[in-house]
Amino acid sequence: MGSAVEVRRFGTRNPAGAVRQILSGALVGGLLLAAGASHAESYPDRAIRFVVPYPPGGTTDVLARLVGQKLSEAWGQPVIVDNRPGGVAVIGSDVVAKATPDGYTIGMFLTPHAVNPFIMSNLPYDTQRDFAPVSLVAIVPGILSMNPSVPAQNLQDIVALAKAKPGLLNYASPGPITSGHLSMELLKNMAGIEIRHVPYKGGAPALTAVMANEVQLFISGPPNVLPQIRAGRLKAIAVTTAARLPALPDLPTVAEQGFPGYDTYEWYGVFAPGKTPAPVLEKLSREIARLIKLPQVSERISAQGAEPQGNSRAEFDKFVRNEMSKWGTLAKKIGLRPD
Repeated sequence: MGSAVEVRRFGTRNPAGAVRQILSGALVGGLLLAAGASHAESYPDRAIRFVVPYPPGGTTDVLARLVGQKLSEAWGQPVIVDNRPGGVAVIGSDVVAKATPDGYTIGMFLTPHAVNPFIMSNLPYDTQRDFAPVSLVAIVPGILSMNPSVPAQNLQDIVALAKAKPGLLNYASPGPITSGHLSMELLKNMAGIEIRHVPYKGGAPALTAVMANEVQLFISGPPNVLPQIRAGRLKAIAVTTAARLPALPDLPTVAEQGFPGYDTYEWYGVFAPGKTPAPVLEKLSREIARLIKLPQVSERISAQGAEPQGNSRAEFDKFVRNEMSKWGTLAKKIGLRPD
């Protein structure tokens, strides 16, 4: 009976031929697994290219250089950071997608990686097929802050003000499809309010605009806004993650202020080309997760205002799928665009 099933599957009337095809496929699969394992044993034996789809100097670049330096020290091979900015990270991501899948090209991607498939119709790659998640490196919580002149004391006050006086409030972001943009759009959707988005070319000009009251609200990571909050030039309203921040233990989260389930952040993770052999991916994932947990590494990540992570391939894959589901749902619901 089993032979008949196999004959129909291969579309032949020759059972012996079908069996040969099955055995041949098994042999090829076994050889590929063996080749992958052998490759992993000698990997890496030359330089690794670490693609960053953003300019030098930003958090993505800093984290990539930190991880790359530690990988180089651990494995005795150079790790060369290759900055490929542009196109909401698409240019650099495409470099990784089309690289030889041998573990010698990896990339440091962040939140827009999970959003771009839903807002761009002509991506040069398939986000799920052409990339293999390796490990989550860090997440950066957001702080919703506002210009002190706004007559509000908490998030509920802001929501009430936005509903009572449409058009009064605007919010700044460092640019389209940044975590500040996405986080505020999710909040607007959950609260049923309209606050106009004013994108700037980077976090510094956006921050300056909020302090000058050109716009009233801003969601950004702690390093950007904490000094201004402590100096009284901005007022902290809420933390965007599910948990409060140790640096501001009395500041409630968005979820605590009437929006259960709200949990946003900027995340950073390492990816490889989609067809990279599993043993190589496993070796990369284990080593990066180990390095992130070293005190000297985790302390430097924390100094960037980020929370060190480091997890398995399976855990990171699940994380990315959840992020794609969350932002994909929002993008379709509100017609999110990259400009």
